[in-house]
Amino acid sequence: MAAPMELFCWAGGWGLPSVDPDCLAVLTYARFTGAPLKVHRVTSPWRSPSGHLPALRTRDEGTISKPQQIITHLRKQKYNADYDLSATQSADTLAFVSLLEEKLLPVLIHTFWVDAKNYVEHTRKWYAETIPFPLNFFLPNAMHKRHLQRLQLIWGDDYMEDEEKLEKELYREARECLTLLSQRLGSQKFFFGDSPASLDALVFSRLAPLLKAKLPNGKLQQHLKSLQNLCNYCTSILSLYFPWDGGDPLSAAPRAAGTDSTEAEEDPHKRRKQLLSVLVGLAAMLGYAFLSGIVSIQRGSVGPAGRQPIAMEEEEEEEEE
Repeated sequence: MAAPMELFCWAGGWGLPSVDPDCLAVLTYARFTGAPLKVHRVTSPWRSPSGHLPALRTRDEGTISKPQQIITHLRKQKYNADYDLSATQSADTLAFVSLLEEKLLPVLIHTFWVDAKNYVEHTRKWYAETIPFPLNFFLPNAMHKRHLQRLQLIWGDDYMEDEEKLEKELYREARECLTLLSQRLGSQKFFFGDSPASLDALVFSRLAPLLKAKLPNGKLQQHLKSLQNLCNYCTSILSLYFPWDGGDPLSAAPRAAGTDSTEAEEDPHKRRKQLLSVLVGLAAMLGYAFLSGIVSIQRGSVGPAGRQPIAMEEEEEEEEE
């Protein structure tokens, strides 16, 4: 029997199987198509074979890290959610994907990672509490910086010149995008009828975190909650395809027979990777302490000291079929 494909993704939270939209899109597409994945929900990208999340480890093509490339690989393996779409529906899919990426995604990044109140009280708080020590001291800030850079690439150099005016305009466009999605969905179960397609996986992965997160500044969230059919749509997908996913990164979920494995079997180098992450984290913390003047070195004679072993406890990663 061939080894199953392995998907590494961010752990769940906020009542979702994963808090990361890209990971959620891949997870949802896999559930729609019934792709046989062994899922590792991890609390640090360092536990991924590529160092990025999501990541799909395959037998023939190595590790794939980009969400669209993962979905393309699943299609090549005959797990195609768009198999029954007409030419018109395929064209509509491309149009709506472009709309989401251009009008909605930048505002979602801003909502979670740039808005000061949301970032400090919600986003950074969740990642700092979830990522194991000592990585939780610097990974959230590194992710924040990366999202800022991504937003500047999307919005251009004008973003910093008149930030308030640009935000007002872009939030207006994001609200219009949500309204258009609501009108297109109507009373249907999915965007193209009774069966889910790749567009549904993408839309759900963008809307569900916005709907479920407890944001202190929820101006776009309030507009989404006013569109009842989109709220019902997200709730329906969660209940149909993730009925046992409560969103707790450490909670146990039912697993299919044959998918359990010990830590040594799933990754023989896991302890080495964990030790390396600890050493790098400690080095970063000590470097910051020296540069900021918190710790200084005083010259003097010091007797030999015995080395003490470093002990730490890390969270276990969760797996599911």
